[in-house]
Amino acid sequence: MRVVAAMSGGVDSAVAAARVRDAGHDVVGVHLALSRSAATLRESARGCCTLEDAGDARRVADQLGIPFYVWDLADRFERDVIDDFVAEYAAGRTPNPCLRCNERIKFSALLDKALALGFDAVATGHYARIVAGASGRELHRGIDDAKDQSYVLGVLTPEQLARAFFPLGDSTKPEVRREAAERGFFVAKKPDSYDICFIPDGDTRAWLTRRLGESPGEIRDADGRVVGQHRGAYGFTVGQRKGLGLDRSAMDGQPRYVLGVDAAAKTVTIGTAELLGVDEIEAGRALWCGPVPTQPIRIGAQVRAHGQEMPGWAHVQGERVRVLLDERIRGVAPGQSIVLYDGTRVLGSATIERAASTRHTRSAS
Repeated sequence: MRVVAAMSGGVDSAVAAARVRDAGHDVVGVHLALSRSAATLRESARGCCTLEDAGDARRVADQLGIPFYVWDLADRFERDVIDDFVAEYAAGRTPNPCLRCNERIKFSALLDKALALGFDAVATGHYARIVAGASGRELHRGIDDAKDQSYVLGVLTPEQLARAFFPLGDSTKPEVRREAAERGFFVAKKPDSYDICFIPDGDTRAWLTRRLGESPGEIRDADGRVVGQHRGAYGFTVGQRKGLGLDRSAMDGQPRYVLGVDAAAKTVTIGTAELLGVDEIEAGRALWCGPVPTQPIRIGAQVRAHGQEMPGWAHVQGERVRVLLDERIRGVAPGQSIVLYDGTRVLGSATIERAASTRHTRSAS
């Protein structure tokens, strides 16, 4: 089988490419150039896609004896991931750019180009597993709980899973680093990139301010009192506690959290912890990794990449999903993705539109 190995320049994709090659496939390494002005060196462990990373990927490809290319997808990444990220925050929502990148870049743009060039599949260094099931290939959690990346792959379709390899799903991170060292890969100890790759310093609020400009407004307590001012509602997300800039003289000493963001009114609403919990989530734009559920199903729901999985029921109507959780969960924001599981299997995902606290009885009815 002819396989494109997506090589970021890190240790995970290096070992993934090696394993696919060792399995007997005809492998070509491809590094995705996603920045219009790629830096020469990584600014921190957060960033990626620098010229240094491209060079690291090429050196590993040379060690493996496989062809290597750089594919320029910077314009598409800017449009489909970065512009989407900015637009979502400007609208008062909290997006996950890693899901969008997997959906629109790695398993749409990359896979489509690979298939057009005569390749059969794409391999990546994600920590997730593909298991043969009765209805086709199933996406499952990786065995390393600390590194499991199935959440950010919950946007994949059955057709994309049929063309995907995740060689690291049965391994832990220490095992992968140890294998890289044994293979003589100089990236064996290279730090992982994390958080938002196009915001290397991790200061999302400052980055958004440069893009959107200042847009002052009020911070209001749940009782309606004005307790602070802000320079842009896009700098806040539901569940946030730090960096609120409150007028302490107007507070009662209890911690406050962001309860909601109204971008149109330029208002951020805050409240105490007990007001933050929700047990009903409505989401749209559902994407399914397998057959679409036709009746209410028992599920585990996860609303952030490394968040806790919560049990509940999912009710599916077309592209919409209503999830009733057994217990309340905090910090659920419009724009986030909710990924649904059946045990370790990923069923699919949807984009959260609304969350609330209810008195519903937790049953399939």
